[in-house]
Amino acid sequence: MTYKRTRDYEKEYKDFHSKPEQVKNRMGRNRANYAMKKAGKIKKGGNKDVHHKDGNPRNNTPSNLKIVASGKNRSNNKKRSGRRKA
Repeated sequence: MTYKRTRDYEKEYKDFHSKPEQVKNRMGRNRANYAMKKAGKIKKGGNKDVHHKDGNPRNNTPSNLKIVASGKNRSNNKKRSGRRKA
C-alpha cells in the first residue's frame, strides 16, 4: 500500500521561505520578471522564464539575464543544485 505525502506549506514557509536571505532572493527574481515584462520580452502566463546566467537571483544586470523556456530553466536549476532525480 502506498501513501501519498501531503506538503506542509506552513512549515515549509516558516523553515525556509521566510528567512531574510530567501526573501531577498525572491525579491530579486520578482524584479527581474517585472523588468522583462515591462520590456515586452515575456508575458504573464507565457511559457518563458527569466534565467540568471550566474545563478544569483539578486544580480539583475541586463548582461546576466536571459529569456528561456520555462521547462528548460527549471530543469537547469535542478541539475545545478543536485536535487534532480534520475
